[in-house]
Amino acid sequence: MGRNTRKRRTPMATKAIAASAALALGGGGLIWANFYASAHEENSANQTKSAGAQVATIQCPDVGQQLTDVPDGARQGVDKELANLDKQISEAYTRLASTRQAQAGDSGFVNNAILGPLKSKRTAVIDRIGINIKRVGGKAPDNLAQMAECKGMAADANTTDGNGGGGQNNDGQNQDGQNQDGQNQGGQDQGGQDQGQNNGGQDQGQGGNGGQGGNGPAADDFINIEDVQPNSRNLPNGLAANGDGGSTGTFTTECGTNENENRNSDNVIVAPGVSNGAQHQHDYVGNQNNNAFASDDDLANGQTTCQNQGDKSTYFWPVIRVQDGSDDIDAGQPGGGQDGNVGKIVEPAEAQLKFVGNKTSDVVAMPKALRIITGDAKSFTNGLNNANTAWTCTGFEDRQVTDKYPICPDGSSVVRLSNFQSCWDGQNIDSANHRTHVDFVEADGSCSNGFKAIPQLQVRLVYDVQAPQINNGQVQNAFAVDSFPEQLHKPITDHNDFINFFDENVMNQMVQCINSGQDCK
Repeated sequence: MGRNTRKRRTPMATKAIAASAALALGGGGLIWANFYASAHEENSANQTKSAGAQVATIQCPDVGQQLTDVPDGARQGVDKELANLDKQISEAYTRLASTRQAQAGDSGFVNNAILGPLKSKRTAVIDRIGINIKRVGGKAPDNLAQMAECKGMAADANTTDGNGGGGQNNDGQNQDGQNQDGQNQGGQDQGGQDQGQNNGGQDQGQGGNGGQGGNGPAADDFINIEDVQPNSRNLPNGLAANGDGGSTGTFTTECGTNENENRNSDNVIVAPGVSNGAQHQHDYVGNQNNNAFASDDDLANGQTTCQNQGDKSTYFWPVIRVQDGSDDIDAGQPGGGQDGNVGKIVEPAEAQLKFVGNKTSDVVAMPKALRIITGDAKSFTNGLNNANTAWTCTGFEDRQVTDKYPICPDGSSVVRLSNFQSCWDGQNIDSANHRTHVDFVEADGSCSNGFKAIPQLQVRLVYDVQAPQINNGQVQNAFAVDSFPEQLHKPITDHNDFINFFDENVMNQMVQCINSGQDCK
């Protein structure tokens, strides 16, 4: 067994990181500099940003999403190499964020000193991925070598084109009742960032990305929920994937809100065997053995926080932090401050886990150890193909946004919603890109390509957090999800993970309950 980071309150909690525009973390941590300090050059009477200074983050092709056919014998090696690619991007972003003054003085600095070396490193890793696949008789994608090159990306880049995504049938169709067409949500511009804002109460210069850690969130990442139009996301049946026909029942499992403070920055689905493979902290409810080194046997034999002890499934999502100037005990640790995730972690006030049916048919039992990821932790740079979460407020849940954090009125709490894929290929518990073995329903609610309808997991998380204040382009007491450093803590990067370890009898009870139209627990 590997480690599990149980976030106990210890003397480590007294460790603090100065929340300033230049935030330095030791031990390989990030060094956040003023993004645009001295980053201007004269142009007649006007000042304009240099080309280098406009690069807010790094956008790389998502190699993992293109690997749809990796032989089982190569999976372990390929997953570790994919984690290496993530680490390389984060290291390059760290260099990008700490060399703004050099970028201002040299328009070629980003390409020559950051993107060029990154391409060389990625080429070596991608070559090893190909070798791993070919060694066991597989065939790597023909375009794999072309995915080594990355580019600079402005924080106000439009992410609606879906570049780099793929692996899902999310091309503008309703996804289990959610419209993910990448268009304006509630009249808001996807991914829009005002590059002239001072955020988090910190002076980030001209165009800083704000946040207590210097890499977000920014003021334009927030919207007053009362300014969002009702039903703007075209949710035909509220949160329910089922309707008047098909399988109309529900099954609710109660697994707590992570009162055990069971957290780590691993991801056993995407990066098995890799410590800090997620580079951000996850809350875990249900199975308590979840870490990067847990085998299926470990999970099957683990303890569970679920009231129904027949549910040993694992449910996990990135934590929310409040950036109020305080730090949590992981301030100097991987997945925390070393990866740009700062602020106090907030436990959900409610965590509702519900399974629903299908509009057009009965559902079948999920296989044991089935893995499903919904949403995309890299949506800001990948594009919206796999984005699939919603933000709203209690009392306003007919108003939902994907690309903004909601500012809720007094007496209302922040809500995160995730409706999982509910069509399964009938054979595989996972796929090489962790996407293609499951799919979303079609617009009419049916499963395509011979896939079978399975119970759809819907996760509703409620948080009691103080509403951020935005004044003159500055956001104070911001909250944000943990993210990969280069994703700038964008709300569009929210995601949710599930591994099925229901006892077979309980799973059969769930299926019977849903297919017979009952509401069960």
